[in-house]
Amino acid sequence: MFGMLRSMILALGLVLVLAGGGTGLVTLGASAAFATVVQPHERMADPEMEERAMALYAQMRCLVCQNQSIKISNAGHASDMRAVIRERIRAGDTDAEIKAYLTARYGDFVLLSPPVNSETFALWYGPPTLLALGVFGIGVYFWRRRRGDDEAEQSREPDLNPDERKRLDAILKGQDETR
Repeated sequence: MFGMLRSMILALGLVLVLAGGGTGLVTLGASAAFATVVQPHERMADPEMEERAMALYAQMRCLVCQNQSIKISNAGHASDMRAVIRERIRAGDTDAEIKAYLTARYGDFVLLSPPVNSETFALWYGPPTLLALGVFGIGVYFWRRRRGDDEAEQSREPDLNPDERKRLDAILKGQDETR
């Protein structure tokens, strides 16, 4: 519920800012209050550990919300994932080890920016490839169309010798003598 409310407030604020309304900045400021859903009891005592935890929260996808980080998700599963990250930080794991633990448990989908590997190759390179093929196809289409227009112009004015020109003029006037 808070996720949808936060999105609506942020969208409204963005619209008002773009429209030039002064209240848009206030609305965007209010949406900043929702930027982190981490509860006070979830905070770590050591500021350095808390900073590491917040950075990791921002990199992990909430599996319930699909496209939100666990830092801003208020789903119960996101809270559980934050607890796991805090436990792993307290145990002395590095950020890479924590990410490896979570990806082993949930797969690459848990990362908001999945790594480039054989499983995610199409995800990373498919859209740019399709875009390039589309631009190439449009270019070929217009090139052929232009080339076709040039050929049509050339075919409209055929090179005729004087006898052929007289005969063509006679045909166009309806006075063809060869019939």
